[in-house]
Amino acid sequence: QILLEPVMNAMNKLLAEGALSEVTQEGDVIEVQVAPPSEVGTFSEEERSRQPSLFSVVRALVDLFGYDSDESGDLQLGLYGAFGYDLTFQFEPIRLSQDRDPNQRDLLLYLADELVVVDQSRSSAWTVSLDFEYGSKSTKGLPHEGTTSPFKGFEEGTEFVDRDTPKGSFTKSVDTAKGEFKVGNLFEAVLSQTFRKKMDKGMLPSKLFRSLRSRNPSPFGFFFNLGKEEYLVGASPEMFVRCEKVEENDFRPGAIRVETCPISGTVARGKDAIEDAARVKSLIMNLKEESELTMCTDVDRNDKSRICEPGSVQVIGRRQIEMYSRLIHTVDHVEGYLRPEFDSLDAFLCHTWAVTVTGAPKTWAIQFVEDNEYSQRCWYGGAVGLVGFDGSMNTGLTLRTVKIKDGVAEVRAGATLLYDSDAEAEEMETELKASAMLEAIDAIKSIDTVVAEVQKSPSKSNEGKSIILVDHEDSFVHTLGNYLRQTGAEVTTLRSGPAALDRIQKLVDDGKKPDMIVLSPGPGNPTDFELSKTIALLEKNKIPGFGVCLGLQGMVEHFGGELGVLGYPMHGKPSPVTLTEAGQESDSIFTGLPHTFEVARYHSLHGIKDKLPDCLEPTAMTEDGIVMGIKHKTLPFAAVQFHPESIMTSPVFGMTILKNALSFLSYESEVNGQS
Repeated sequence: QILLEPVMNAMNKLLAEGALSEVTQEGDVIEVQVAPPSEVGTFSEEERSRQPSLFSVVRALVDLFGYDSDESGDLQLGLYGAFGYDLTFQFEPIRLSQDRDPNQRDLLLYLADELVVVDQSRSSAWTVSLDFEYGSKSTKGLPHEGTTSPFKGFEEGTEFVDRDTPKGSFTKSVDTAKGEFKVGNLFEAVLSQTFRKKMDKGMLPSKLFRSLRSRNPSPFGFFFNLGKEEYLVGASPEMFVRCEKVEENDFRPGAIRVETCPISGTVARGKDAIEDAARVKSLIMNLKEESELTMCTDVDRNDKSRICEPGSVQVIGRRQIEMYSRLIHTVDHVEGYLRPEFDSLDAFLCHTWAVTVTGAPKTWAIQFVEDNEYSQRCWYGGAVGLVGFDGSMNTGLTLRTVKIKDGVAEVRAGATLLYDSDAEAEEMETELKASAMLEAIDAIKSIDTVVAEVQKSPSKSNEGKSIILVDHEDSFVHTLGNYLRQTGAEVTTLRSGPAALDRIQKLVDDGKKPDMIVLSPGPGNPTDFELSKTIALLEKNKIPGFGVCLGLQGMVEHFGGELGVLGYPMHGKPSPVTLTEAGQESDSIFTGLPHTFEVARYHSLHGIKDKLPDCLEPTAMTEDGIVMGIKHKTLPFAAVQFHPESIMTSPVFGMTILKNALSFLSYESEVNGQS
């Protein structure tokens, strides 16, 4: 209510200037009608970004709330939200041929009154709380609350199609594009297709965001509740447009620097660092991939040259390598300085949309996309981010994004096409790009399934069992003991050493043999604690063994394997692990868990996969080939390299692993009641 009057005044000013044709207010809603743009040819191309459009409204709001960050500090104050793909038609009109949802929004921006700012580089965070004043009125003291509504999952019985492009049709579109390339109508084009999955009410978008952050970290991670049962959850690799004032430069004090990072050229990640290096080499040597990025950057330089100072547009990074969870990309870095009559919104409009999601020549490529894709792009290929009230801008392309609407998750992925494209390979590239998002959706579904199964099972299924937890001077041993006690077992913790081994032997001699020995994590290496002697005692007395971290390393060395040292220590780091075939067997300690899930790692040493003895086999691995779980092929011994008791490992997963260990690790003769 406080801001309606000044906003209305700003809109009426646009009306008087001819940028709007109508302004009305009903209650707390202001509606505006943008005036038709002037006929093409009656204005210069340098003035195109200043023609009437929705951005005229955004610019008026930036002017209304504008502040000088040099005087007030970096408040991060501005409009946050999402820019839809169809906004480009307000800058460069084309002939529309797609069926469009009349309820699809093209622009949704929020004015936040409270921000939590996280500076990852400095490992710091702070809160910015804002109040607004106009005339004698202020928001100070008023409640700063919004409405809440629960997430609603997919309603069964509603029509559902799992993809917008029939299998094999994408390759036909690639062939159509190659025909356009041959006659010179296009140099490159980016075609995309959409994949869909159902989400039930327990598969919250917030869970998906956390899943993506761990599985596919990226420069632009975001989670927007857009209202009306619509959400955007993304992990975009590509900056769109970033603008900031730079006091010292070669042109004039305080000129606005605009930068972009076109991404093009893609290859799948290898199974380890060696294979990654080989694929990087093949990517750099691939002339087709080089051509893709060259054309993208040449078009990007052209976009900047429309509004930037002569001589300021420079390529400051060329074919740099960036690695993501599934893909390796080549990236260029381009900058320019805006001429004084232009601002960050001009820079944004002149780049809509990036050639990396459209093609070249851009206008003809956008028309080709419109004519040859099977559905409206909606938010895909647009942008998300901040329009700063200090004249800055920070946006990322809406790629690697899940759009959730009415309980249906949509993942759209594209491929850059050239004349020498292989149609089937391009279709496979779209599927590969989409796979990380689709698997993240499946992962949260798997988590919910595991939670439900654990909740249905008795909380203490191992009552009457006795466990000796051997402590290797670790800082987490008692948390591990607490988890083990939650299974219903009786747990005794003994500090490792000769006295502990003597006590275990005495228990055996007295007919009180433990049901399991758990080998705890610990510093140093297994020989510091003579772990091999402990494991030999277990073998001698036929006591099942389960190891955590150092415990795994001890088993590897005891049975004849070798340990290596990580190039980068993983201390307190989350990491996704994936089960091997052995890890998915019905009697595995991972039974009931997702195929891939996140765990906590605290280690520098690891069992070298290729040096494992024949009697041990890996049950879980990281993406870069580090052994995260092992089992003995004939003895009831198993271990994990990660920490099931850490807060970074889901408690549901940690407890499931420990329960499975107690259930499945046993000598068959004792299970059958024999001694």
